[in-house]
Formats: sequence, structure tokens, C-alpha cells
Amino acid sequence: MSDVPLTTTPAQHDTARIRPVGFRGGGFAPVSHRWMGAVVFVLLLLLAEWGTRTGFISPLTLPRPSDVLLTFQELYVSGALFKHLIPSLTRLLVGAAIGATVGISVGVLIGLFSYVRAGLVPLVAAIFPIPKIALLPLFVIWFGIDEASKYALIAFGTFTPTVVATFAAVDNVDRTLIRMGQSFGLSWFSIVRKIVLPGAMPGILSGLRISLAIAIILLVAAEMLGAQYGVGAYILEAGSLYDLERLFAGVVILSVLGVLVSTVIGWVERRVLDWRV
Repeated sequence: MSDVPLTTTPAQHDTARIRPVGFRGGGFAPVSHRWMGAVVFVLLLLLAEWGTRTGFISPLTLPRPSDVLLTFQELYVSGALFKHLIPSLTRLLVGAAIGATVGISVGVLIGLFSYVRAGLVPLVAAIFPIPKIALLPLFVIWFGIDEASKYALIAFGTFTPTVVATFAAVDNVDRTLIRMGQSFGLSWFSIVRKIVLPGAMPGILSGLRISLAIAIILLVAAEMLGAQYGVGAYILEAGSLYDLERLFAGVVILSVLGVLVSTVIGWVERRVLDWRV
């Protein structure tokens, strides 16, 4: 005879009907698929190589990726790669560091102090829409044709979007957290250091991604105007000679530079914003 009871209590009956519901919020939890980016790049390169070899893509429109790779090899062997890359990296690092540092500082001051906000927000709104490339001749007049004008252009172009992103990020910090800190008796400085700055950091880093991309664009523009060495000068020379392989090699260098900048910011986000996990 079976040991199973013929009758069940209401509690046992309800327990039997309960089924575990799996977590369905996976779409809101970012999952890393790093290999997908590499797959997309490889597929595009294979498609371009096939199209240029079969004649589907005109060689006047797009050079063969294999020929561009050979151009990279020639640049590396001749030493011209680092002759152009090192000056560009120096200009980018110095100019972007100045612009980002001043921009974050001014943006935090605007977000924290009402008098600073009232005085500087109209000024930032006035200079933000100005095309920074159009100011290059003015910077050349002010700072000369040498490195100072290039640093100034990159710094100024990085400064304005960083300011806007920073004070917007400070404004978006949850005011409930600030009131909670006040209720626990935290000082003004402690609230800024422990609540406002960590809460604003995601927006600040997102703004830096845009600012550094603008810095790379301005770097190329500055080097095209008055530089003997640099990626921008190399691209300008290749374009004047209608050398598509060298031209695309310079464009690929800029693309790799952008990927490296994005990777560095992503690494900083993982280190600084680990509290979001």
C-alpha cells in the first residue's frame, strides 16, 4: 500500500502549485561579448578584400586591405610609423589632458555653486556651438604655428563638451541621497566626495568619450595645417598624391587610436564604477 497521503492540507496544496519563476531581467544586465567586435571587423575586411579582387569594388574607391597591410609593414620597417605616431600621441595626450582637467573642474564648480552657474553657463552656451576647427587660424595667430597652437586647439575642443557633460552629471545626482547624507550629519565636503562625485562619475566618463573623439578630429585638423610630422600630415600628403593605400593606412591608425581611447575609458569605468555591479 502506498505511503502517500490521500488528502493534503491547503498549505501543501498551495506549495505544490508554486513554481519557481526565473529571472527575466537579463536584457537589462550587460553581458560582455568581446569576440563579436572582432568577428564584425574580420567579416568587413574579408568582404572588402573579395570585392576589390573580383572587381565588384573599384580600386579607385577602396584599396585592397592586403595592400594597406603591406603599407603598414613598409611604414614600420622604414620607421615612418613612429615618426608620425609619436608626435600625434604627444599632442593628443597633452591637449586632451589640459582640456579634460579644466573642463571637469569647471563643470563640478558649475554644478555645485549657483553663482558660478549663473556666471559661466551663458558663456559655455555661447562658445559650445562654435566649430572649433574654424578657430584654428586664430590660435595660430595667438600661439604661433608650432606646438602651442595645436595644444590649445585640442584643449579648447575637449574643454567645452567636458564642461557640459560634467555639470549635467552633477545635476542628475539623486537629491534623495544628498538629503540622506545631510540627515546623517555629513559635512558639505563629505557629501561632495562620497555622494556627488561618485554619482556623477558615469556621466563624466560618458562625456569624456565624446570629448576625446572630438580631440582626435581636431588633432588631424591641426596637423594638416602646419605640421611636418603627425598622422594628419601623413594623411594630407597621401591624399595630395592620390595614394589610397597610404591614405587608408592613416585612417586605420586614427580608428585604432579611437578604439584604444575607448578601451582606456572602459578600463577606468570598471575600476572607478565597480560599485554599480
